[in-house]
Amino acid sequence: MITVSTSNAVERTYHHGDLRAALIEAGLRHLEASGGSDISLRALAREAGVSPTAVYRHFPDKRALLAALADEGVAQLGAAQAAALEAAGGGPAGFAATGRAYVRFALAQPALFRLAFTHGEMAENPLVGHDQASRLLQQNTLELAGGDPARARTLALQAWSVAHGLAMLMLDGRLSPSDSLIDAVLDTKTLFARQPGKSSDASP
Repeated sequence: MITVSTSNAVERTYHHGDLRAALIEAGLRHLEASGGSDISLRALAREAGVSPTAVYRHFPDKRALLAALADEGVAQLGAAQAAALEAAGGGPAGFAATGRAYVRFALAQPALFRLAFTHGEMAENPLVGHDQASRLLQQNTLELAGGDPARARTLALQAWSVAHGLAMLMLDGRLSPSDSLIDAVLDTKTLFARQPGKSSDASP
């Protein structure tokens, strides 16, 4: 009688990066369920139905896995902000919508949001990053600053600081999560002070 290892059989069903994607999905589920507690590569291997050796081919250590999960978190954040920008019709209203989407993403997925700022590309500097969330911040502020790079950078830093600060205050229990508060704080009509020589309509 010939026996076949179930683990090896399942392992062979993954190809062209499918196993890596499956492991990331398993890691995201673990983050959501555990609130960000320790992730075991062996536990993820068991969940995916593969051997630990197969996992290590994609993620040599836990740090590599966490970086991949962080990158996925940043990608999801960028997608949520892009959808909010489009729904608001772009412009100043769209820019404010991306900030509100930022805070709401943090509240909906706190463990993933926190991970995104301790691992991965976005942790380096969203003001110069190449992920979608960073590009949206850069493009919107450059447009609102009339193409002035220096002013755009200041606007980007202001907007990111306010959105991230509000998100962390709510996540840490310093402020109660509130849609009305998010809408009021992240409103381009009140967020930035009027600039000299500019009308209120021209200010972001």
